[in-house]
Amino acid sequence: MHLVYIGFGSNIGDRLRHIQNSIHALSKVEEITLRKISSVYKTDPVGYAAQAEFLNGVAALQTSLSPLSLLHTLKDIETEVGRQHRIRWGPREIDLDILIYGDMCLQTEKLVIPHPEMHRRRFVLAPLAEIAPNLVHPVLKETIQTLLARLDDDKSALKAECRCFL
Repeated sequence: MHLVYIGFGSNIGDRLRHIQNSIHALSKVEEITLRKISSVYKTDPVGYAAQAEFLNGVAALQTSLSPLSLLHTLKDIETEVGRQHRIRWGPREIDLDILIYGDMCLQTEKLVIPHPEMHRRRFVLAPLAEIAPNLVHPVLKETIQTLLARLDDDKSALKAECRCFL
C-alpha cells in the first residue's frame, strides 16, 4: 500500500457538495482507504484570475493502485461528479490531483509526481501542512511546513466553516 496525498478543489456550483461527493466516491473505491482529510480552505484562483474563489483541501489515502490507475480513477470521479473541461486553469466543478505518491518521482506525458507546482501554491500547501506538516517533499527534501512558511505570494488560503469528514 502506498501513502498518497490528493488535492481537491471546486469553484463552480455547489462547491462543497462537489467536494463531498468526490470524497465519498473515493471512499467507495475498493483499493483506496482514506486516512485524513484537511479542512476546506477558501482560496483565490491561480492562473486565470477572472473566476470565483475556490474551495480547496487535501486528502491522505492509502492505495494499492498504480499512479496511472489512480489518475484514471480520479478522472472517472471528476466525470461522475460533473466536471466539464473548459479552459486551462479555468473554472471547474471538481479537480482532483495527485500531489505526492509515497516517495515516488515520476514523469510521464500524462502524470508528473510529485505535482510540479505544488510547492508554489498556498492552496495546496496550507491544507497539506494541516494534515502532514512534517511530510518531506520527495524532490525538494524539505517539509511541507517549511515550504509553506517560505512561500512568497499574495494569495490567501482561509479555513472555511465547513469540513469533509471520513
